[in-house]
Formats: sequence, C-alpha cells, structure tokens
Amino acid sequence: MTDRLHDIERLYQQATALFKQGDFQGAASSFTAVLQHEPTLSVAHNGLGLALYSMGNQADALARFDAAIRYDPFFASPLINRGMILRDMGKPEAALACLEKAVALDPRNANAHGNRGMVLTELQQPTAANACFERCLQLNPDYADVAGIRLLNKMYVCDWSNLHYELDDLLEKIERGVPTTPPWPLLGLTDSPLAKLKVAERWAATKCAPNPSLGPLKPYSGHQRIKLGYYSADYHRHATAYLIAELFERHDRAKFEVIAFSFGADTGDDMQRRIAAGCSRYVDVRARTDQEVAAMSRKLEIDIAIDLKGFTLENRVGIFAHRAAPIQVNYLGYPGTMGAPYIDYIIADDTVIPEEARRFYSEKVVNLPGSYQVNDRKRQVSDRVYTRAELGLPETGFVFCCFNNNFKITPEIFGIWVKILNATEGSVLWLIEDNPTAAAALRRNAAAFGLDPKRLVFAKRIAPDEHLARHKMADLVLDTLPYNAHTTASDALWVGVPLVTCPGESFPARVAASLLRAVNMPELIVPTLADYETLAIALARDPARLQALKDRLVSTRATAPLFDTDAFTRNIEAAYSRMHQSQQAGRPPQSFTLTP
Repeated sequence: MTDRLHDIERLYQQATALFKQGDFQGAASSFTAVLQHEPTLSVAHNGLGLALYSMGNQADALARFDAAIRYDPFFASPLINRGMILRDMGKPEAALACLEKAVALDPRNANAHGNRGMVLTELQQPTAANACFERCLQLNPDYADVAGIRLLNKMYVCDWSNLHYELDDLLEKIERGVPTTPPWPLLGLTDSPLAKLKVAERWAATKCAPNPSLGPLKPYSGHQRIKLGYYSADYHRHATAYLIAELFERHDRAKFEVIAFSFGADTGDDMQRRIAAGCSRYVDVRARTDQEVAAMSRKLEIDIAIDLKGFTLENRVGIFAHRAAPIQVNYLGYPGTMGAPYIDYIIADDTVIPEEARRFYSEKVVNLPGSYQVNDRKRQVSDRVYTRAELGLPETGFVFCCFNNNFKITPEIFGIWVKILNATEGSVLWLIEDNPTAAAALRRNAAAFGLDPKRLVFAKRIAPDEHLARHKMADLVLDTLPYNAHTTASDALWVGVPLVTCPGESFPARVAASLLRAVNMPELIVPTLADYETLAIALARDPARLQALKDRLVSTRATAPLFDTDAFTRNIEAAYSRMHQSQQAGRPPQSFTLTP
C-alpha cells in the first residue's frame, strides 16, 4: 500500500511540475497515469482537465472537471475551471452559476471571486463585477490582471472617482512588468502605445503562447487563387459585420477564395445571411477547439488567415497560436498590437500608424491608401423622418452629439464638453445610453461641472437603419480621446454629420482623423484639446460654415475614399498579394506602404 501511495504521489508531483513547465501533453500523460492507479482522485481529474484545457481541448477538459466535482462536491477548483470553460464556450450564465457555487464553497478563494468578476463583466454587470474584483484583491492584493478590468468597469458606469490615482498606479505597475491587466482595457484607459505593447506582449506570451502541437507550417504552392480565411465571432448584426460585409462580396473571385470561419452566435439574422452568401464558403466552427480550427484551416490550405477579433470579447486567439495559416494578419476588430510572434501583419494606414510609431507594434505594419477602415456602401438608412420632440431633443438649439460607448468618456473630455455647451447658448449634448447607471452618473457629473443636467439628452439603442436616420438630427459630433469614435464616426460621416477630433498617439486615438482625411476634411482635425474646444464653438456659432461642411459630406460621399468600397477592395487585395508574393519568394514579413 505504501509503495502504491508513493507511486501516486510521485506521478502527481511529476504531472504538476510538467504543467508548470508548460509541457501540457506530458502533464496530461502523468495525470492519466495517476488516475490509472486511483480513478476517483479528484485533484488528478482537475489537473488533467487543466492540461487538456491548456491544449485547447475544451470538451474533454469539461468532462474531467465534471468528474472532479462528482468525486469531491466540496472541491471549489474544478467548479472555477468548469466556469471558465463555459465562459470560453459562450455560455456566461452557466459559467456564473458554477462560479457562484465555488464562492459559496470557498468564500476566501480569490480565484473564484476574480473569475466571477470576469464573467459578470462579460454579462455587462460592471458594478457587480467590481464588487467581486475588490473582494478578490482584498484576499490577494497581487492577484493578476483584474486591476485594468476593474478600472474599465468603472468607466462603463462613468464612475470617475480616484480615476487618475488608479490609472497612474496601473501604468506604473505596467512599467515594472507587474501583470495588472489584459490588453483590451488599455484601449480606453491610456494613450500610451508603449504600455499597450508591453501588456500585449506579456499577455500573448503567458495566456496564448505559440502552440507547436500541429507542427511547422510551410507556404503552400500551386494555388491558382490566394485562399483568404476571415475569422470572427461577429458575423451578425454587429459593428464589424456592418463595416466588412461588402468587402466579402467585392473580392475578386478570379484571384481570391474567401472563407469565413464563424465562432460566434448562429443568429440567422439578415447580416449573417448576407455574409454567408458573400463568401466562397462559410464555416461554423463554434463547436471546434482552437487546435481543430487551425487543423481545418491547414487542411483547407488557407494562405492568409485574417483575425477580425484580436483580443476583444469572444476572441479565439488560440487558433492563430496554433498557426492556422502561413501568413496571419490582425485587422479591423482590435485597434492595436497583439504582441504575438505568430501574427505577422497589422493592416493600418499612415494616420493610425505613422512610420515613426511602427516600433510600438510587434506586427509588420501594412499601410493602405486612404483609411484602413473598410465601409459598406449598401448600409441602409431608414426613410423615417424623426422630429426633435420624439427624440427628446429641444425644438430649437444646437445639437452636439457623441454616440460613442459611455466608457470612452473621460472627465477631461467631459469637462471640455461642458465648456463648449456653456459657450453655446441653448445647446444640448446628445449621448447614447449604455446603461442607466452611466446616464445617472453623467447627469451628476454635469451638475458637478456646472452644467444643467437637462442639457444632456440620452438616446436608446435602436435598429441600425433607424439609428442612421435619427443621426441626421445632430449638428456636430464631438469625438472622444484616447478612444475615438470608430464605426460611430463613419456612421456620422455617412449621413452627413461633421465630426471634430483631436488625435492622440496610439491607434484607437487616431481613427477619427484617418476617417476625416478619407472624406477630405482634414480641417476638422486639430492638434490640441484647446483647439478642439475652440473649433467646436466656432462651428456652432457659424451656421453657414457648418452647413457648407454638411453639404460637402453629402455631395462627395459617393466618391470619397472612405466610402469607395471597390477601391478599398483593390487596395487590400494588393496588400494580400504582396504579402503572399513575399512569402513565396522566401522573404520574411516586412512593413510596407501601398500607394493609390
């Protein structure tokens, strides 16, 4: 009996050591050996589940966590792990139920509270999520990667208390290499491209490191057409789909085969049907592991894999960590570097990533002519004619507008908006209502800044075509910094509403400037926030000047580079062809700029 227990202990320690070393296959084998000796050992089932999970085998990992719970119902760890797999599988409500059980079993488990906060964040319950994060940090002040999400959650409800102190602390820890945040919260928290690069590189190295399990991948030869794979969870009524749908339809089928890999919801809505019809092939890979999707991509001999998600919600970066294609590209969905050695290129333009900023991107930078942002000329604008009254707007007075997500509103920008409104008699600021908590906070902040809260008007979310129709009631869009209007900016320009922006240093802070240059309105791009304030007030006081801008937008929409989808398609195809030709010639990826 003693020898048997010794063997079990030795194998378990071996499995644990291999897991810590990153040898997940070896760890799985050792945990399996443990279970051959002791089939009901809960900790071994849990360890095997973690090893399988780390290899991207979600289904088998889930079965092991279930076994661990079955053999020890009071063991919190497999409940936590089960919850995180369910979260990854797009089942956040089921994940939350597991994590709540784990918290009940082990109230002092920081991991349970931290992961519960992550799921509540995805369920758009930022206040409840932050209560979990605060408890997590009380239990373990060094708990990794929640501080940034906690701070972003505060921004979602426009809670600006201690913002500068907490942000300075976050950036100081990033500078020291302390793991305090995933990459995506930084998009709206800071304009520092260096901080974003550091966090992305650490995240890619620790959370989604290169996975060699499928072996090396050589370039394919003999293809008559370049095979493009586009990967996303957003092939439905989503901002990404509204931008990219026509590109799929416009790709030159004589030169390119277009395959869409979908790992998002099967909604069956009109946008999903349109995208499926616009591709050479549409593949639903929700039920497949990252490794299986990468293997499928290899079997289909995808030449260029384009990740439309990056590190955003519902991403599947693990597909690219397995090297799905000889060339892998970061485009559209994530406005920043991924810091990953297996992402070869990022598609941009010389406004969002000027040449001197390329050092902040791990990818090689491909700058397209005009703007990097693709647009759909087929986007529909409802025929409905709104009145001010039904939109909650005053019958008279200037309407400033910002339909960006509320988390993009910083106290600095809001303070400038208050000055602009106070300098423009009878004006209002029209905002989107992300959630009632944020709206209430913005009204309180308005009063604190010396503005009548009634001068903030909130719009509910409605169908895209109706939203575009009501958007016409705005006079001028005020941009945000450090996270600009992106799709919301192109929406405004599409319906003829000008936008004022002040670009920052990093990608998300320069998108609106890119779009304005692509509609030939660089005069609406200003170098400082003081100039931003001055220009907005000047336009509000000069109706003839503003009307001239609106008329230009409407009259040139059909020819502006931003909305010339045919020209954009030719440009991005030229970029794909150059990437492919360079690789076929045996050259490593290099940054380049395309000329019109």
